[in-house]
Amino acid sequence: MDRAKEALWTKSFVLDTLINFLVFLIYYLLIVIIAVVAKDSLHATASQAGLAVGIYIIGTVVARLLAGHFIGTFGCRKMLYGGLLIYLISTIMYFYTPNLILLDGVRFLNGFAYGITSTATSTIIAAIIPVSRRGEGINYYGLSTSLAAAVGPFLGILMLHTVGYNLIIAFCVVLIVLCGIGSVFMKFKEPKLAIEAEEHKGIKISDYVEPRMNSITLVSVLVGFAYSGIIGFMAAYTKELNLIMAGTFFFFVYAIVITITRPLLGILFDMKGENFVLYPCFVSLAFGIYLFSIAQSTALVLLSAVFVGLGYGTFMSNGQAVTVKIVPVHRIGVATSTYFIALDIGLGFGPYILGAVQEVVGYTSMFHVTVVAALVALGAYYLLYGRHVGTDKDLSLKARAEEERIRNRRNNGKLA
Repeated sequence: MDRAKEALWTKSFVLDTLINFLVFLIYYLLIVIIAVVAKDSLHATASQAGLAVGIYIIGTVVARLLAGHFIGTFGCRKMLYGGLLIYLISTIMYFYTPNLILLDGVRFLNGFAYGITSTATSTIIAAIIPVSRRGEGINYYGLSTSLAAAVGPFLGILMLHTVGYNLIIAFCVVLIVLCGIGSVFMKFKEPKLAIEAEEHKGIKISDYVEPRMNSITLVSVLVGFAYSGIIGFMAAYTKELNLIMAGTFFFFVYAIVITITRPLLGILFDMKGENFVLYPCFVSLAFGIYLFSIAQSTALVLLSAVFVGLGYGTFMSNGQAVTVKIVPVHRIGVATSTYFIALDIGLGFGPYILGAVQEVVGYTSMFHVTVVAALVALGAYYLLYGRHVGTDKDLSLKARAEEERIRNRRNNGKLA
């Protein structure tokens, strides 16, 4: 089919992208206010407040471990409906969190629902986008996540100081209801993600984690770890530098850069291949973090946002595009889940490790550690994946060959 005839901006593509944006917006909106609420309302210590923030990631990781398998069993639509229902119930539960134990429980359940829902939307988008426009489409889709990461923290802090906690929760509930309505109107062909019964006896680790993702998993953990320093210590570091306003606008610059560059990078991914896009992104991330570590002015902080956006923002969407490319279609759900688990591990556990480093060596050296992590990610990508692209060891060729074997086996079964 001619590329020009394969529509990208269908109703389902737009709806799934908007649902993903709102799901991530709620996540980022709440994550920036929970520590403040825990301290001010429940008199939590710094470590207890940190747990209230971090336990969300634990719930997300647990959900992603299960979601890939259950998407293959029950289908994307049912998992999306189920995820949104749990997301709605757990968000309503925020209205009644009289102690830290209940708050932690709600946070875990909310993170679990977020993990299921975001894995479902990411798997659905792979079924909606035409194969010939996969890189372009996923980059447009990825904008929803990046914009949510910029708008969510700003909106959360603004609303906390203007309308208060309860109205924030009510606002989030309304957004989830809108997601549910949008999901009903979304039409797509359910991808055949289930495996034949004879290949699926018993419980296997591969039911929950995609082994083909080993080459990308380590890279994703390292990239998430490198970026976690920015997310975890932006406020404290810019406050120490007396550059609070620069820290606030960091994420707006980040979002603008991604909005401008992602469509082009998606087209380049399809035309030139993943290496052409991903090798520069690791260098850009490392350079951006380095600029941030030595920043003494607003201009330098905002310049660092440009390079961090080109680095981490590029990897988020194009890493997902690689994930979809290197697995057969029946493994997309598990592979997508595995990809986000890896990112979540880096983002979730990074601040705890880096916090301990900061206490010993200070902020500048701590950020230098994350610069090294970004460069190690570059080396890992080359050794484990990049050098094999276009050779007989290219994982995408193996994935297409496996799809062909499965199709032939099914066709032979029908003929018999």
